[in-house]
Amino acid sequence: MTSLSTSTKNTWCPGCYNFQILAAIKKVLEEEIKKGKKKEDFAMVTGIGCHGKMFDYINLNGVNSLHGRVLPVCLGLKIGNPHLEVLGFSGDGDAYSEGIEHLIHAARYNSDVKYFVHNNQVFALTVGQPAATTEKGFIDKTTPEGVKLEPLNPIKIMLASGASFVARVSTDMNQIEYVFKEALKHKGFTFIEIIQPCLIFHPDKNYKENMYSLEKTGHDKTNFEAAMKKAEEFNYNEAKKIPTGIFYQVKKPVFEEQFEQLKKLGKDGWKGIKR
Repeated sequence: MTSLSTSTKNTWCPGCYNFQILAAIKKVLEEEIKKGKKKEDFAMVTGIGCHGKMFDYINLNGVNSLHGRVLPVCLGLKIGNPHLEVLGFSGDGDAYSEGIEHLIHAARYNSDVKYFVHNNQVFALTVGQPAATTEKGFIDKTTPEGVKLEPLNPIKIMLASGASFVARVSTDMNQIEYVFKEALKHKGFTFIEIIQPCLIFHPDKNYKENMYSLEKTGHDKTNFEAAMKKAEEFNYNEAKKIPTGIFYQVKKPVFEEQFEQLKKLGKDGWKGIKR
């Protein structure tokens, strides 16, 4: 079987939760390849941040893009070859600060892209400055008096923007694998936020103890109002009840399937089109 491992030396901090995320993603991809998919059926895009090293550690074609520009690159790849399974990876700074405008419109377009956001609530690669999901009161060298702004609620933003698959997972490998497998079955924009404390600049604040599974509570993932209600349970300011799992999933028209010229493309993409 084709290996998805690379020879690049891993430089994440020892114990970083990114190791678990990487292992879970690779395991699912390897299972897909074992079932008959080819490595060339997948492409990945990463941004700038600690998450971006995923690009170095997974042997897939793709693009290591600019800060905040993961999703437009994903859309470009998908339009270039709609048969590709395009995987996007961002950090919370990458997705919710520089890239927030692209995130909202990607959800609105409903392109068939799988998008993972590694959310540790700080700009960890640049040593811990507050990000859009940092809780009020957080102190670092740039905010000695503490963060005074309310954090964003990405789950609510994605629901309101029209994303057809909205999920949050912990760094538990089994949960990441389950949600990723469900995402691969879904046609449309797939948003998966990974709650991932940074061991150095934003340590775990009892998140794991407060997380619970939506699937185990019988949550109806087809109910938009129920999804919104669940999204409001956790706002990053307090480590209270944190729902994880699939908040919402619905079948909607997919962006690239609404254009006849894209529907006609074969596995070779635009190469097979006579001009």
